[in-house]
Amino acid sequence: MKGSEFSELRAFVCVAEERSFRRAAQRLSVSPSALSHTIRALEERLGSRLLNRTTRSVAPTEAGQALLNRLMPAMAEIASAVRDVGACQDEPRGRVRINLPRIAARMLIAPMLPSFRENYPHVSLDVVIDDSLTDIVGKGFDAGIRSGQLVQQDMIAVRLTPDMRMIVVGSPDYFSRHPEPQHPQDLRQHQCLTYRWADTGVLQRWEFHGPAGAHSVNVESIVTANETDFVLDAALKGTGLAYISDQFAQPWIERGELMQVLSEWSAVFSGLHLYYVNNPHMSASLRAFIDQLKSFVATRR
Repeated sequence: MKGSEFSELRAFVCVAEERSFRRAAQRLSVSPSALSHTIRALEERLGSRLLNRTTRSVAPTEAGQALLNRLMPAMAEIASAVRDVGACQDEPRGRVRINLPRIAARMLIAPMLPSFRENYPHVSLDVVIDDSLTDIVGKGFDAGIRSGQLVQQDMIAVRLTPDMRMIVVGSPDYFSRHPEPQHPQDLRQHQCLTYRWADTGVLQRWEFHGPAGAHSVNVESIVTANETDFVLDAALKGTGLAYISDQFAQPWIERGELMQVLSEWSAVFSGLHLYYVNNPHMSASLRAFIDQLKSFVATRR
């Protein structure tokens, strides 16, 4: 349906409800003559007279009443839909879709959930854990969380964590059978667990930073996976060495289940950032999520 056709139908319903061109024109903020012209155009297009007009009254014809009976429920549904959209802008309700890596889900979203649900019971979170770099706009997400260096320049970005480090870890059992590497090049003699990006098939580079600057090592991979938890679990079982974020591995390091090596060679990368499109008409539900996450992060500093 064209926009002009909808306007004609809306004008007809208004005149039929008010039984007056003058009152209907005031309601629609148009002149009575313009409204009369609109109704005539509708009748000509439909090939049927819809309203009986006298100098003192206006009433639907039989055809007009039949059309009115069909239009009223549809118009009411449209009005309700418009009100609901407005309500979503004023009161947090509805769904918020977030795309984020596993480390962000563990460190930020999972511990924030209880307070978020308590504060915003009418908002549901659709959390998609994805370690690949995803186009959040193209895939229909409201926001994403990624390392700051991966966020597009045209996005609004909010820092959530300090800069992070990529570290090499292994279990005490593994190091009871293998010497600790003293230099990144020593990793060529070790059993390594590598991560592969699912969307591109590219292996994650093991990058380091030392006195001579940044360099990477082509390690010998005994297991490759596109799942960070799988790589971590294999490292905990003593299968080999893993190259993962320090904040991701920290709980197991503190419990003595993993040992970090080559600490002085760790490469630093930008911390996690929340990012989203700059939209002046942001929904109240997304704004609530952003504010709650920022507040949660502030309490942990």
